[in-house]
Amino acid sequence: MRVTTAMLPDDDASQDRVFTTSFAVIMLDGASAFVPVDVSPGTYVDTLGGFLVEHLTEHPEVDLTDALAAAIQRSAALLDLHPGVSPSSTVAIARQRDDDVDLLVLGDSQIATPFCIYVDDRIARFADAQRAAYRVRLAGGYGYDDTHRELLRALQTEQSRHRNIDGGYWIAEAVPAAAHHAITTSLSIDAAPWLVLATDGAYRPMQHLGLDDWSAVAAKDSTDLDGLLNALHRWETDDDADGLALPRAKRHDDKTIAVVLR
Repeated sequence: MRVTTAMLPDDDASQDRVFTTSFAVIMLDGASAFVPVDVSPGTYVDTLGGFLVEHLTEHPEVDLTDALAAAIQRSAALLDLHPGVSPSSTVAIARQRDDDVDLLVLGDSQIATPFCIYVDDRIARFADAQRAAYRVRLAGGYGYDDTHRELLRALQTEQSRHRNIDGGYWIAEAVPAAAHHAITTSLSIDAAPWLVLATDGAYRPMQHLGLDDWSAVAAKDSTDLDGLLNALHRWETDDDADGLALPRAKRHDDKTIAVVLR
């Protein structure tokens, strides 16, 4: 597997992470903690990613959901995390195994293939009223002020009521069983000559601007990918600074793309 990545900002200031092994790529997107948590999202994704790399390296044939469950369990134990009041993260994993490619997504980071896009959008089913409240206020031109942040805290508080429970949505946090609710599939390697993994901070503005031709993205080199993310950032700054065209929680979300070629 050949992996090319781009991230904005870099991982010193971002809660996105990309980890690689000789046969796998792992993308994590730590959720912004509008409601304070005891451990930073950055610490959580670093810990979770490290355990995933270790487990996949030591057990190359392991089921991806089992690997993720083990990594969540070890992260929660090491960081003393508790369900509902801890940092969380999306997970996207692509692994080559002999003539197959195994994919896993948990949360709204996505994996694009030549024939399908895999993304877990279950979180969008909850907190409709709170989500509508901040979007209506953005549409009124109020921008990203203190009241907006209060509305985001209300949104996250409501979302947490539905996190990692039956009938709710599932995310990497402190409940290992969440891993077994991930979306998974296996493709023949011929059906996946390329993959594009992306966090929502990258793919949502790309979709809005019509830049989501994933086969074209897969053909970009690292310089082109960096340029793409910088162009998205400039658009958010210069053309949609107050979220009128593309309502979103933050003016600039962390943006990460990984292109995987076989």
